Amino acid sequence: MRMALAAVLSVTPNFFYTPAKNPVREEDCHFRRLASAPRGLVAQAVARGTAMEALVDELENHVRLPPVDFPDSARPTSVEAIEQIAERTREYWGLGLEGPITNMTRVLENAGAVVVHFDDLTDRIDALSMARRRPIVVRSTAKEAGTRLRFDLAHEAAHLVMHQGVVTGDSVTEGEAFRFAGAFLIPRVAFAREFPRTRRKFDWNALFAMKLRWKVSVRAITRRAFDLGLVDAAQYRTANIQLVKTGQAKFERYDEAIPLESSELLFSAIAWISKNGDARLHQLIAEIGIAPNLFTRLTGYSLDPLPENVLPLPILRTKINNFR
Repeated sequence: MRMALAAVLSVTPNFFYTPAKNPVREEDCHFRRLASAPRGLVAQAVARGTAMEALVDELENHVRLPPVDFPDSARPTSVEAIEQIAERTREYWGLGLEGPITNMTRVLENAGAVVVHFDDLTDRIDALSMARRRPIVVRSTAKEAGTRLRFDLAHEAAHLVMHQGVVTGDSVTEGEAFRFAGAFLIPRVAFAREFPRTRRKFDWNALFAMKLRWKVSVRAITRRAFDLGLVDAAQYRTANIQLVKTGQAKFERYDEAIPLESSELLFSAIAWISKNGDARLHQLIAEIGIAPNLFTRLTGYSLDPLPENVLPLPILRTKINNFR
C-alpha cells in the first residue's frame, strides 16, 4: 500500500518517514489568483511549495545561494506611501529610478528569492509567493506574455516587501500590490516624462514604443497613466475598449518581442551539483523523499536515470528495512 501511494504522489517510500520540519501553510502564501480557483488547486500549490522548500534547503547544504536581502517596510497607509516604498525598493537594490528593469526574475534572484515556473499550474493562479526563510516565488507559464510574467513577479515582490505577516488575497492588499508593481516597473517621474500626451486620442504607436522600452504591457501603461492622473476615467475606459476591440485583451501587439524570462538561480545550483553526472542529485532528492518525476515537475530539470544496479542510499536503506 505504501509503495502504491508513493507512486501516486511521486515520492519515495522514505518520504513517509521524513516529516516536514516546517510545512508551508496557506497563510504563508500570497496568491495572485482568480476567485474561481478551486480549493484543491490552491492546496496543491501549497503542497508543492513545501516540497520546493525542502529541495531548496537540501540544495543549500551543497551550494551557496545569495543572501536574502529584501528591504523592510511597514504596511502602506496611502497610495503615496506605496509609490515611495516602490521607489525606495528600487534604490535599495541599486536599480535607480530612471530606466527600465532589464530582467525582473534576476532582480528577485539577486535578492535571494528562488523563482520557479510550474508548467502545469492552472491559469486560474497567475503567481504566488511564499514568505519563508528563503522566499519562493512561483509563476505559472499558462499565460505566455513576457510582460505579464514581469508584472506578476513585481506584484509578488510587493507582497514580500509590504505584506510580511499580513494575510493577503483581498481587494485591498491586491490593489496595493498592483500599485507597487506599476510603480516599481515604471517609476512615476520617468513615466510622466515619457508618457505620450494627446488631447483626445491615444498615440498608440508611442504607447507601444513605450511598452518595448519598459517591457510593460500597454494595458498596464494606461492603468499607470490613470493612477497618476495623466488620463481621466473616460480616457482609460476608452483605451481598454480599444484593446478589446482589436483582440488585444490577452495578447498584445509586440508581445512576441519581449521574451519570457528564465529562472537562473535554481538551475545554476542544480547544474553545479550535477557537473559530474546526476548521481549526486539522485542521492539528494532521495534524502528528502522526492521521486525524479516530481523533481522534474518542480524544477524543469530532467534527471538522467541511474544504472539499474545502482540505488540512492536512502532508498537502499528502505528496501533493506522492508526485507528485514
